[in-house]
Amino acid sequence: MIVEEIMQTQVHTLNPNDTIASALQLCRDQKIRHIPIVDNNQLLVGLVTDRDIKDATPSILQKGTGEEELNKPLDLIMEKNVVTGHPLDFVEDVAATFYEYDISCMPVIQNGELIGIVTETDVLHTFVELTGSHQPGSRIEVKVPNKPGMLFEVVNVLNKRRANIHSVLVYPDKNDEKFKIIVFRVRMMNPIGVIDDLKKEGHIVLWPNMPGVSS
Repeated sequence: MIVEEIMQTQVHTLNPNDTIASALQLCRDQKIRHIPIVDNNQLLVGLVTDRDIKDATPSILQKGTGEEELNKPLDLIMEKNVVTGHPLDFVEDVAATFYEYDISCMPVIQNGELIGIVTETDVLHTFVELTGSHQPGSRIEVKVPNKPGMLFEVVNVLNKRRANIHSVLVYPDKNDEKFKIIVFRVRMMNPIGVIDDLKKEGHIVLWPNMPGVSS
């Protein structure tokens, strides 16, 4: 899946000369947490988050300074070194960038123009859909040797039970690099038959650990 499919195209922006108060009001009115800052040519020059606004907003305990602080321009608090994305970027790459740079949103640029924005919430919702975890079914974890062909072998076992697979995730075993973990989401409320078949074929089923099923 690419960014173009999940990005928000209705982007609320402000100018560097707009005030902190205007950004605070925009966040409240539109219920948003990130505001791209554009110049008079509509080119991206910065980004302001609700955290930036909160840090710049005076405490209620500070008397007499509130109006002065809120009337300062966004240019003083905005992040100018903004990490941006392209509409054809892969969603998993965006998630990795969020993780690497510890950011929560990414303006999307095409031909120098701001055309959208992706937030951590957009990415989270996408991964929920991709993994099928929002759909009824069961989760099955199988530990297999880290060698070619293992996914094919396990899927063959599931096919014999005509299991409808929502998603498949594969990740390394943290305790032993010679193994990997395959995680299936299947449209099956009672996977006991599949688990029994997997164990009979010599596979190690980590989850679910069904009582009474042969190991």
